[in-house]
Amino acid sequence: MASLDKPPVTTSTVKWRFPAVHPEGHKYVAIATGITLLLTIVSHVLFWPMVGVVIWVATFFRDPIRTTPQGEGLIVAPADGLITMIQRVPIPRELAGENGLGDAPLVRVSIFMSVFDVHINRTPIAGTIRQVVYISGKFLNADLDKASDENERQHFVVEDRNGMRIGFTQIAGLVARRILGFVKAGDMVAVGQRIGLIRFGSRVDVYLPDHVVPQVCLGQRSIAGETVLGRVGGVPVGGIAQ
Repeated sequence: MASLDKPPVTTSTVKWRFPAVHPEGHKYVAIATGITLLLTIVSHVLFWPMVGVVIWVATFFRDPIRTTPQGEGLIVAPADGLITMIQRVPIPRELAGENGLGDAPLVRVSIFMSVFDVHINRTPIAGTIRQVVYISGKFLNADLDKASDENERQHFVVEDRNGMRIGFTQIAGLVARRILGFVKAGDMVAVGQRIGLIRFGSRVDVYLPDHVVPQVCLGQRSIAGETVLGRVGGVPVGGIAQ
């Protein structure tokens, strides 16, 4: 139902605009622009290819506004990308224990982010950040299963007001060389709030408690802060991405 104090949105009132560039990307855009100007002095032929590079860098660090669904028991996707894995696995030791997610295996949903996806990551639920653990490591292909244990990564545990804890992990990849976090343990966060980014291609793993049912299927694309990844007491979904 349309709001009583605002006119309904029509196609004639919708205006597209390029998403803002996150502040972390400003220096990279500036560097790419500077290199473009220098190379243009050497050869004008290089101008347009380098303009393409500047546009790509700005696009990589784009930070679009997202409309996050509200409701009890919803877990939203923390990353844009492709759902590449949904399976029960042992909990990473950094997330295990009574102060983390426990010791029993949990369902892990893996989201692979290509260099063309938005790389701003968001929290799956509202609550308090209980843990932030950074681990240095390798830079294997983020789509490999062993990347969860061997690559550079950063773990988060967030607990909602009902005591439910969700763990999720930023994982660096072949191209990604830097994981950045925007929050620390003890911070209060809203569902869909920006919590970090990974530069240039990567993956995010989400660990769902047993009473949370995945609401996505393999091959589906997720949108950070918008796609419902899981639902407390939900009905399992099935499907084929096509």
